[in-house]
Amino acid sequence: MSSKKLFLGLFSIMFLVSVVLAGCSGGSDETKGTDTGGTEAEGEEVTLDIFQFKVEFKDQFEAVAEQYQEANPGVKINIQTVGGGEDYGAALRSKFASGDEPAIFNIGGPTDVIDWEDSLADLTDTQAAGVALEGTLDGVTKEDKAYGLPFNQEGYGLIYNTEIFEKAGIDPTTIKDMASLEEAVATLDGKKGDLGLDAVFAFPAKETWVTGQHLANAFIAPEFDGNVTKAYESDTIGFEYADAMKNFIDLQNKFSVQPVVSLDYSQQVEELFSTGKVAIIQQGNWVYGSIAGIDEELANNKVGILPIPVPGYKEDSIPVGVPMYWAVNKNKDEKVVEESKKFLDWLYTSDEGKEAVVSDFKFIPAYEGYDASKITDPLSKSIYEYAEAGKTIGWTFSGYPLNWAQNELGVNIQKYLSDAATWEEVINDSKAAWEEARAE
Repeated sequence: MSSKKLFLGLFSIMFLVSVVLAGCSGGSDETKGTDTGGTEAEGEEVTLDIFQFKVEFKDQFEAVAEQYQEANPGVKINIQTVGGGEDYGAALRSKFASGDEPAIFNIGGPTDVIDWEDSLADLTDTQAAGVALEGTLDGVTKEDKAYGLPFNQEGYGLIYNTEIFEKAGIDPTTIKDMASLEEAVATLDGKKGDLGLDAVFAFPAKETWVTGQHLANAFIAPEFDGNVTKAYESDTIGFEYADAMKNFIDLQNKFSVQPVVSLDYSQQVEELFSTGKVAIIQQGNWVYGSIAGIDEELANNKVGILPIPVPGYKEDSIPVGVPMYWAVNKNKDEKVVEESKKFLDWLYTSDEGKEAVVSDFKFIPAYEGYDASKITDPLSKSIYEYAEAGKTIGWTFSGYPLNWAQNELGVNIQKYLSDAATWEEVINDSKAAWEEARAE
């Protein structure tokens, strides 16, 4: 055999060996995570590409993923975070359009379930779905199948200064309905001089998300059984609890720092509540950081949360909801899909994962089996206790027509508070705007 033929024969063998080795390795770092016809599943290593939006816990999430990889040597996790002012939805669509589809990604409520239906794996039988708190899967459930797992919970109600209540002689545990709330407010107002208060409330009606989205939700949710999907599917809104909503708005307005239509979030939380100038604000657990930045002692030891009373429905509950969900891409290789489910189960049901969720992520868990004593801030701890006790009102506002809550209802409430519209006009105009949006 000539030397040239010998060289070509050896080259062919080496090339074939290199192809086999490349196939076993699962590809280079640049190609891992893309759907390349099953190479991930055929090799020993399974790669999970995660595309997520929550910048606040990016570093902590990456650390937890490292922990999972150490315990599961056959798994590699790549995390890409897009958020903090960037349009996550647009970035996700671009990601899919490029063919670089992630294994795990984030979705919101019913609209996203419909938009991404062709890519969503059924997560109903996962361990995490089995221990999800009541109502937390409603926004991603279609035909009795859950297509997402909740990140966490957020909740809101009437946040109050416990020290001011104690000085006023008010026991917050006795406030369980509208009548007892009105009595407590009257007591605080009668003693506001001695308590150093400018007013009982700081009602930020300038912020239409506070009024049209959050406040109104407590009184709209009952007619949809607290179910976001029912709200999304409804062509009309009845405002069955409109009178109760008016009474709650009137209570805050009457005993608030004025004028409420120019009062914003920063003034409410930082200038008035955090300095002890008002006793009560309608807000959620997200204000903890702002309060702590001004008065750490107040934030950690002197705040509590009261229910938003809805007479005839629930008077001892607070609205609690899920801001975002994890979804698994059903179009990835079967081993990638199964490993994605396994990772999410581990994250929310294992001892290590649960510790990270509470201590590192600072989440309010959306699942059973967590030790509430490990939740660090008092507002989050209270919201989790409300949720575990089933004393919650569902978040339905993500099922409303686009921008209706703020741009229609919230603006109409501002008109009412400015004496530019009657309450009847608020309700009628908001009903018409809902129906018009659904007809489009």
